[in-house]
Amino acid sequence: MSSPDAVQALLLASRAFVGLTARSLAAIDGDVTLPQFRAMIVIAVRGPQRSADIADELQVNPSTATRMCDRLVRKGLVRRVRPAENRRVVRLRLTHAGHDVVSQVVTRRRTDVEHLVAATPDLWKPEVITALTSFAEAAGEMPDQGWWLGWTENAPSEQPA
Repeated sequence: MSSPDAVQALLLASRAFVGLTARSLAAIDGDVTLPQFRAMIVIAVRGPQRSADIADELQVNPSTATRMCDRLVRKGLVRRVRPAENRRVVRLRLTHAGHDVVSQVVTRRRTDVEHLVAATPDLWKPEVITALTSFAEAAGEMPDQGWWLGWTENAPSEQPA
């Protein structure tokens, strides 16, 4: 397969995954947009983040990230905390409700992907799995067990802002 064919196939797959996520978000009661969900994923993956860190990760203006995070705080999905070692820094962390939203969406998306894999069993050869895993790693993604299982709402050295 030529490189343009690979790019086109990955773009098509990317749109399919965004669609899966959008449908998973629509199925919950959290009233969360795709950009807001992505911010929540950044916090879930990387731990407490400054608004500027989220802006960098999502490649948006800092003011856009701040407004997005303000909305998530108002919805009770994220809260602001100040690390004890530097009270001037404000970080964002998921609340239990935020964790529940992320968990519901990730679980539903996983179920949808499992159905798609089951419907296309002849495609999932070891080299395909290796290629997709390598692609995800090159994009900076980490496996679910690398971040999701270690989630906690409160770190001992952080206080609400």
